[in-house]
Amino acid sequence: MVFNSITFLIFSGIFFPVYFLTKGKVRLWWILLASYVFYGWWDWRFLTLIMISTFMDYNFGKLIGATEEKRKRRTYLIFSMIMNLGFLGFFKYFNFFIDSFVSMMHAFGFQPSVSTLQIMLPIGISFYTFQSLSYTIDIYRREIPVERNMLKFAAFIALFPQLVAGPIVRARDLLPQMNTDKKFDWDNFNSGMGRILWGFFKKVAIADSLAPFVDQCWADPSKFSSSHLLVGVVFYSFQIYCDFSGYSDIAIGLARIMGYRFVENFKTPYFSQSFSEFWTRWHISLSSWLRDYLYIPLGGNRKGKLNTYKNNMITMLLGGLWHGANLAFIFWGFLHGIYLILQRFTTPIWRKFVQLVRMPAFINSAICILVVYILTVLAWIYFRSGSMGHSSFTVANTIIGRILSFEDFTWYSVLSKYQVLKGFLLLFIMLSVEITNQRMSWNVTQLRRPALRIALFVSVLWLIALFGTFSANSFIYFQF
Repeated sequence: MVFNSITFLIFSGIFFPVYFLTKGKVRLWWILLASYVFYGWWDWRFLTLIMISTFMDYNFGKLIGATEEKRKRRTYLIFSMIMNLGFLGFFKYFNFFIDSFVSMMHAFGFQPSVSTLQIMLPIGISFYTFQSLSYTIDIYRREIPVERNMLKFAAFIALFPQLVAGPIVRARDLLPQMNTDKKFDWDNFNSGMGRILWGFFKKVAIADSLAPFVDQCWADPSKFSSSHLLVGVVFYSFQIYCDFSGYSDIAIGLARIMGYRFVENFKTPYFSQSFSEFWTRWHISLSSWLRDYLYIPLGGNRKGKLNTYKNNMITMLLGGLWHGANLAFIFWGFLHGIYLILQRFTTPIWRKFVQLVRMPAFINSAICILVVYILTVLAWIYFRSGSMGHSSFTVANTIIGRILSFEDFTWYSVLSKYQVLKGFLLLFIMLSVEITNQRMSWNVTQLRRPALRIALFVSVLWLIALFGTFSANSFIYFQF
């Protein structure tokens, strides 16, 4: 079930009244049942997978919490990790490794007859796997208590707003909030609805409006001029941002109405002045997960420069692999690993240069933002090509080559000018609001007058109705 569908609208109309009319175990059962319906609407067979994962991690958590001997605790944790990562690896990477093996054999002149299973990727498996893993790891580290109520643990894992595309909500943040029944609160409703509407605007009005232009560019880049393709890659950078952050906004808003607080997942990432800053603003729940459960355990930046570079690269490569079984995703992670390493070399040199020429702060900031954005877009070209199978690198390199050729680099060579102008107008509206929000930190609960809130809601609804693309497109991150 997707948020931008009539089905979900009906689902919400049933879920929320019952949610606020129930208490205690009945409410937890209702959350669990509704979340399973939400997830199983896509394919009910994969409910078995999330149920097994929930049951196993609940019991592994109890075993780890009840054991004082470190060796046994580590053994239980390893079994939990093998189970979770085994499911993830089988469903997400099995076909990739089989196809790669066959391609390698062909390269050496062999013709193996290997029949690849057509394995369908369960939606959201990467998200709830990492969510469940963080629970057992935190218990192993003695950072959180064991959850004794299996019903509450199952509701925590399956909670529908964040189930299929995040944010990755950790047990330490959400389980304590589920200890008490949340009452209906108008401030929560107002701020939640504001966040939901803004998320729908970013998804339906911006991301889905940019999608046809972007798809056209990647389908056959050799047909288009360098200026047309440049617009296409810029549009993709905002398509994926508005699509993914739009989902996060809707999820955070739905949770807010329920009385829960989810972690922020995006904070205007394209205004970052460094790549380390970018990863504190983009997909924050994943980047912080990789930092806490991978980068820091590897040693972080504590064991010298070479080890820091190695840890940065391993973390980003696995971050790329997390997105999917394609070398283009891994290369995307590799590029960001290179960016983080080069940043450590270039930052001191750049700072000295800025001081030497007495560069004004706003010019320095603008240059840094522009450089980070351009290199991020370069990496996005490979990322977007990751869904195109064996031709991923060919398509990405063609796009980059044609853009850098500056062949027919004019406004007149850009096709679908109305679509382009509409896209830039929507981006201007979105960026203006986000810049204002960043500087003033306003939110809808601060608009105490009902008339102002209603005017704001109506304005966003009008923008969605006027510019929206209502084709019920799935969110991009459903495939991850």
